[in-house]
Amino acid sequence: MLATWAKSLISQSRWASESTASALRSFAAAANSGPQKKLGIAKVEHIVAVASAKGGVGKSTTAVNLAAALATSLKLRVGLLDADVHGPSLGKMMNLKGEPAIQGPLALMCPKENHGLKVMSMAFFMEEDTPALWRGPMVNKAFDKMLLGTDWGELDVLVVDMPPGTGDAQINLCQRIPLSGAIIVSTPQDIALLDARRGALMFQKMHVPLLGLVENMSYHKCTNCGHQEHIFGHGGVHKMAEDFGTKVLAEVPLDIENRMNADKGAPTVICSPGSTCAVAYLGLASQVKAKLAELEGDGPIISQ
Repeated sequence: MLATWAKSLISQSRWASESTASALRSFAAAANSGPQKKLGIAKVEHIVAVASAKGGVGKSTTAVNLAAALATSLKLRVGLLDADVHGPSLGKMMNLKGEPAIQGPLALMCPKENHGLKVMSMAFFMEEDTPALWRGPMVNKAFDKMLLGTDWGELDVLVVDMPPGTGDAQINLCQRIPLSGAIIVSTPQDIALLDARRGALMFQKMHVPLLGLVENMSYHKCTNCGHQEHIFGHGGVHKMAEDFGTKVLAEVPLDIENRMNADKGAPTVICSPGSTCAVAYLGLASQVKAKLAELEGDGPIISQ
């Protein structure tokens, strides 16, 4: 299926450059070789989804820094999967590029590594400005290959950066991933919370435990006078947490340094460890680790 898809895209010269076409050929070959089993995640202890059901609220930045904090501060073995096939951003945010190597008789892909994390993203197979003109079946096939066809090795946690929305793609991803739990990221703005609630309800309907919420862009602190201002409102995420019987795991401010770190591919918890944002992410990681420990024995155990 992917081989046919790749050929159709490659034939559209206006869509794919030669380097992108070569990467797509490699991806299609990898996707169609070897048995499609759960061998790639057979030694992964927990899989955690970071979602928002809405774009532009800082979900990917949260996922990157959560994963980095779990790995660097808490010394866990951590992987990071970019499930946003149509808008992959983790390649840039982790300063990684180039198609992964294929190894072994099962043709498993080798994840890229940086900042102590194993990373897989569709961005490794595409140029930054190349759109993924895919429909549902192709998205599912590609995601299966990245999740199950990557040699993740032994991991304590695999953090999955989910795509925005609550439609067919998100439901299919939830059905394909043996999730230990999910984290919802939202700004305090009422408009963002509308979609955040939909995302939380989706996970409930899919019987995925809600580990908690992250209030991103919680407030802005003036770098000149220190005045704090709640630009996107205040209290909405805490009210949502109460309604869903969970808690707010972190309040991350709107901060220019955090944005600049993301753009240059360096997680804030690593390059600005003493910053307010880094402290918030470290607290988030500690709480996620504690919640996963509570699930031990009851949470999903991944096996072949």
